[in-house]
Parts: sequence; C-alpha cells; structure tokens
Amino acid sequence: MRKKSVAVLDIRSSEVTAVVGERGVNNTFIIKSKYSCAYEGYAEGKLIDEDSFLSAVGDVVKSTVGAMGGIKSFYVGVPGEFVRTAVTDKVISFPSVKKIGEKDCRYLAAMAAPKDAEGFRTIRHSSLYYVLSDKRRIIDPVGTLSDSLHGKFCFYQCDNYFIEMLLRAFKTFPDVADLNLIPTVYAEALYLVEPELRDEYAVLFDLGYISSSYSVVCGNGLAFSESFSVGTGHIAVYLMSELEIPFEVASEFLSKVNLNAKETLSTMEECVCGGQSYKFSTVLLRDKIREGLDLICETIEECRQSFTGKNLDGKPILLTGEGVKMIRGTAEHISNRLVKNVEITAPAVPYYDKPHFSSLLSLLNTALTDAG
Repeated sequence: MRKKSVAVLDIRSSEVTAVVGERGVNNTFIIKSKYSCAYEGYAEGKLIDEDSFLSAVGDVVKSTVGAMGGIKSFYVGVPGEFVRTAVTDKVISFPSVKKIGEKDCRYLAAMAAPKDAEGFRTIRHSSLYYVLSDKRRIIDPVGTLSDSLHGKFCFYQCDNYFIEMLLRAFKTFPDVADLNLIPTVYAEALYLVEPELRDEYAVLFDLGYISSSYSVVCGNGLAFSESFSVGTGHIAVYLMSELEIPFEVASEFLSKVNLNAKETLSTMEECVCGGQSYKFSTVLLRDKIREGLDLICETIEECRQSFTGKNLDGKPILLTGEGVKMIRGTAEHISNRLVKNVEITAPAVPYYDKPHFSSLLSLLNTALTDAG
C-alpha cells in the first residue's frame, strides 16, 4: 500500500466499514476501497453478539487486504460506548518570561495525565485550551511569551474489553502488525465542527442506530462526552411493540413517514412483508415515531444538564449520524421538542456529504493527519 494511504475501520452500532483512502485536493479524499458488513451491534458497553462482530470485522478486513495488499496497520475508530473521557488541568511556572515551545506543552500534558480507570487504557489525549500568565485563553500557545502555562486537557480511555475483541478479530491477519485506536467522538468533533465554533464550545450529537453520543466540543478536544444505548433502532422496536408488527415492517415504516408532512386522518401507509400487507394511518405512525424520538430528546436534555462547565442554552445542537437519514423530519422534531436550534452537519465532501458518512470520513481525516 502506498505510504500516503491509510486503512481505517469504522465501527458503528449497526455495521462495520473498512476503507483505504488518501488526501485529495481541496480537503477532499480519494477512497480507494470500501467494504461494509452489517452485524448485531453493541449496547450498554458490550457487543450484543461477539461472534457477529468478529465475523463482520474479519469480512471487511479480509476484503480490504485482498483488494489492496501490503496493509501493515489499521486505524480503528473506538465507539463512544467503549470510551471514557477524563478532563484535567495543570499549571506550570517558569523562572522568568520565556517563549513557549512544543516541549513545554508535552510536559504539561504528561503532568495532567490521570490514572487509567479500572479496566480502561488511555489511547489519546488532546488539549481544550491554554491560559497564559496575562490571562489570555488560546488554543495553541507555541511561540507566545509567558512565565506560566495553564492547560486543560481531555484524556480518552478505551475499555480493555473492546481492545481484546479487536485483537481477536485481527488475530487471523498476522501481516497487520499495528492497530491505532482513535476515539470516534474525538475525530468527529475535530472534523465536523469548525475551529471558530470549537473555540467557544459547541454541542455535537451523533444519532446512531443502537447507540448515540452527546459531546461538548471545546478547542481541540471534548469538555464532556456521554454515550447511551438509544437510537433509531429502538424507535423501530417501540413501533413493533405498539402496533404488534414485525421488526422489518416497523423499520420500513420509519423510512416512509415524514414527520413534517401534514397528511389527513384518512392518509394511509402500507408495507408488504412475507406476503402479508400491513396498513396504518400515517398520522398514527407519525405520532408513535414522535413518541420514540421523545425518549432520545429526554436523554439529550439529561446530558445537557449534566454538563455544568458552560452555559449551553444559546448553542445549537449539531446533529449527525446514520439515524438522521432514517426518519425524515428528525432534526425539526428534536428542535421543537427541546426548543433548541438543531443543525444537521455532515462532511463537506462531494458524494459523501451525508450524516451517515460523518464518522467514517472523520476517522479517515484523523488517520491521515496522524500518518503525516
């Protein structure tokens, strides 16, 4: 594989995707191979079916290695379900005013590093911001003059259980010698949220199929991040239970109904599955789907209240993830329910400018940055 290309594995709660890509012109990407495989997903910090996960990862990695050849390392996105974030800060003082260098920033980060939580391992850290002796808050202090340096950092710790499952999945690929772990929530924050928004805090919500993540972005890191096992798949389960229909039918109805439409009581939606027809009032379906979305809205509000580091009342919610495309009108419903401005965000890349590509391209961007 050419040195400027990287192999990336994106693990969502409904499928895994492997790509090999490189930088294109004007901040685009050249995707040289892409393989996806559905599996049972994860919830409550555990894989629902470990064999399903191992098989899915094995399939996409085998296809990627077979198509490209020469792949020695993979950059693997770690879902928020398996990541803990620890925000710390530290101050160092100097004998006199000096020009801050990269070595000073590295030393400060090392001093601020927390101990790993039991069962977790630190895989990355990033800075939120720095404060100089004149009280200026800046993102990059290198080259500035100060006699002290205060830094606020976020350390990302990965569940050892997830690492062990990855090692099992890659055991059959001895030529892949290195697995470089990237917290997906971190990658999305830096790629999807513009620097000027990050400087003043921003809220990013990734709506997944089984698992979703709420993050408060600040500077080059996360001031807060919480993942929870609720997504659009749970709304399908709710619809299945309420209407006593098969899960496949419920899922199809989710994609048929537009929450913003104004159908009359006589408007009907029909789905044929297994030779049987299922027909319901569009208004009824819309109301049930809204009820399912309300549970997600309640969780978003709980996360907002849990973060006390900054008043976020005036901040819009940046919405992304595969759940956005599954139900039309999702953003508008969340906005109305929470009385918040909700903006759909996605990669600004032709052909991949959809929310369900956000994690994949965010990871690819971070991997290419790491690879230099």
